[in-house]
Amino acid sequence: MTGLKTTIAAGAALLVLGTAAVAQTPGSDAAGYPNQLVRIVVPFGAGSITDNLARILADKLGEVWKQQVIVENRPGLPGTTAVAKSSADGYTLMLTSNGHTVAGTVNKNIQFDPVKDFVGVSKVASVPLVAIVPPELEAKTLADFVALAKEKPGKLNFSSAGVASTSFLGSELLRQGAGINIVHVPYKGVPDAVTAVIRNDAQLYFAPIPNAQELATAGKVKMIAINSSARNAKVPDVPTVKETVPSYDYDSWFAVMAPVGTPKAVVTKINADIGRVLKMPDVIERLDTLGAVASPGTPEALDAQLARETEFYAKVLREAGIGTN
Repeated sequence: MTGLKTTIAAGAALLVLGTAAVAQTPGSDAAGYPNQLVRIVVPFGAGSITDNLARILADKLGEVWKQQVIVENRPGLPGTTAVAKSSADGYTLMLTSNGHTVAGTVNKNIQFDPVKDFVGVSKVASVPLVAIVPPELEAKTLADFVALAKEKPGKLNFSSAGVASTSFLGSELLRQGAGINIVHVPYKGVPDAVTAVIRNDAQLYFAPIPNAQELATAGKVKMIAINSSARNAKVPDVPTVKETVPSYDYDSWFAVMAPVGTPKAVVTKINADIGRVLKMPDVIERLDTLGAVASPGTPEALDAQLARETEFYAKVLREAGIGTN
């Protein structure tokens, strides 16, 4: 009988220890989060606006959490795939752009589902984009550009850094919304896509405000429209695309996501801390230099937007003759 009591007591002790171990597993709740290094994976190269946003967040979250937060650049699908397959414990995050919504449409051999394999943590920022054209182009306004494109179907090009880029999506929505035949010419990166407009090899590109302003001031391009829903105080004389194409609605956004299965309590904590960081005056100032506007939101709102836009852009790309099906 004594032996039986000893066995039962030992079993109970092991059960308690096991339960405690589960409770203390990193990421299982938010009480001690984070208690180790946090990685923010960026599926874009160093120096990109996504990378810059991630580094701003990493700096400030590191201060808030008193824990090291590093940015890891893993450009393209390998980076996103790595995050999707990471432990869902809150210690591997991803900061990406709205280009994430088209990943499943433009890639045949994708190893993740852009919606089902991720959980939204927080939207971070929106970046208004300005439509720039060569200075010698016979178009002073977007209405002029649309008229010229209709007069010369298939003769005007728009450049981008690739099908999944924010500029491509902005231009393609304009093409379809205005009912014009302009030709997409993808380049290896943003610098080449911008240079194409400067050289008049391409006649349209959507660029962040600081870049567009600098080029326009130097006389290298003209600014004819901005993709935001209202005119921007930084370029008040530049009309919105919507003023010419009423159906146009495009938000170039950036957000933090995590692998699906990340505990809700951890997601909620990270979301709250990102919201706190985005209210800091120096962060707002740093975002402003990038042409970005802080736009925090709830995880649920981001999940809904991700699902909605993934479906929407699949239709947009099919209309453009792009897709895996």
